[in-house]
Amino acid sequence: MANERIGVVGTGRMGANIARRLKDVGYAVTAVYDINPESARSVGEEVGAMACRSLSGVTENADIIITVVSDDAAMYSIFAQTGDSLLVPEQPQAVGGKYFINCATITPAVHREIERILNARAAHSIEACMASSIPQARNGTLYLMCGGKREDFEHVRPLLEKMSSSLRYIGPAGKAAEVKALVNMVMNINTAALAEGLGLGEALGIDLDVLREVFSQTGAASRVLETDGADMQNRDHDCYFSAAHAAKDSGIAVSLARETGVELPLAQATLDQYERMKRAGLGELDKSGVSELTFKSRAAAHKVAH
Repeated sequence: MANERIGVVGTGRMGANIARRLKDVGYAVTAVYDINPESARSVGEEVGAMACRSLSGVTENADIIITVVSDDAAMYSIFAQTGDSLLVPEQPQAVGGKYFINCATITPAVHREIERILNARAAHSIEACMASSIPQARNGTLYLMCGGKREDFEHVRPLLEKMSSSLRYIGPAGKAAEVKALVNMVMNINTAALAEGLGLGEALGIDLDVLREVFSQTGAASRVLETDGADMQNRDHDCYFSAAHAAKDSGIAVSLARETGVELPLAQATLDQYERMKRAGLGELDKSGVSELTFKSRAAAHKVAH
């Protein structure tokens, strides 16, 4: 596999660091693309890859293409069946034998549809849903939940192992995306709950350093407390996972709940909070920025209707 050429579509915070990591461990990253050409150019220069002006250029210059895009619409766009696309519509045979590793958190049904489209062209589709964030992408310590045909997963396993410290095959196409939606649903609920606990603590005049320490030693402890607690207290909302993405991912989980007839009042309430952040112009803050809505001393500045 180390001889196979790697392309990366989406050179934002995660995609760029995946490209850097793979170059560091000896893979030939040969093609990159982003809707922001300057981003692709910069990352391409750094990893020695061609900054392609077209999606079809990535397919032509890579054997394995890793995609890291924002949402369902972006996914359908890069795999469009007309125009510029990774499918190279004017040359359907061009994708035959290629492997596409799709890392975005998107609706599970979209992963299934992309697999169907690629398989019809003798290409392969693997979903590699990422837990963790930017430092883990750079260091190759992501937690990856993977879906698709087992043989396709096994073919790219050596590469995925270089991207991750923990790698889990979940099942057929769409199943890893379902698990990832649940992971982010619970994470987002925990984040919103922590923001409310700290916000109420501040209103009660409790020392938040003490409160966070008590939380850490009791049933209120969580991974989110470790990653976001101090940031909420200190208003340090540098973006590792944006509120807008939290809203998208909670929305996927709520939609799955509707489809299956399951009531999720906490997930719905959390989705509502992150949608409020977007309406307040806070969507590009880190998800920890939900505390801006729950701390009494801050909320007035972001007054948005429920």
